[in-house]
Amino acid sequence: MRVVVVGGQARNVGKTSMLCALLREFRRLNWTAAKITQYGHGICSRDGRPCDCAPAEHPYAVSEERDARGRSDTGRFLAAGARRSLWLRVCQGRMASAWPAFERALAGAEWVAIESNSVLDFLAPVLYLSVLDTAIGDFKASAVRFLARADALVTRGSAALSGTWPGVDMTAVAGKPVFPVTPPVDFSRDLAHFVGWRLGLEPGDPSFSRAAGEEGSWPH
Repeated sequence: MRVVVVGGQARNVGKTSMLCALLREFRRLNWTAAKITQYGHGICSRDGRPCDCAPAEHPYAVSEERDARGRSDTGRFLAAGARRSLWLRVCQGRMASAWPAFERALAGAEWVAIESNSVLDFLAPVLYLSVLDTAIGDFKASAVRFLARADALVTRGSAALSGTWPGVDMTAVAGKPVFPVTPPVDFSRDLAHFVGWRLGLEPGDPSFSRAAGEEGSWPH
């Protein structure tokens, strides 16, 4: 099982759009896509709604999406080309208890794409992309914690990142590849080439759907 993780600095930064763009670009690979949502106290992991259940009662839930026409993020994964789409909902601080069930749900998958930062506590992906938007001031603690593990940054807005978020030390990503994207286009030829290289594909591999299928060589 080869895993790609797409994380980001905050909510609504474009993680889902980026993961969908990756699925579309490499849609010939047999993807299982997954989204991990962690809820705070007073929110039930079964359905994401307020409740009074204790974390010990419903610490997590794993479900599989079947509707590619729906508006949910997991439905968008199917529409983008994923063969399967999963959603893990878990109470904050209870990922360890949910992990065995999540692993069972992924059993047999060849290629896995996960939208999450915290999943990096449990696996080492072949590629971790961190999505940043200079127009968003928030920077989650989990995103800061894993920033140095990013293989590349995908930036929305300005590509000048230094000094944008007070208290966030960007020296951790100095020298890492940065790929600016402009929504609604969340992928670029350069980014597609980089991803293909990290996935161990060859230039011109038919797994590419568009941009990276052009002739060329991988970066070194």
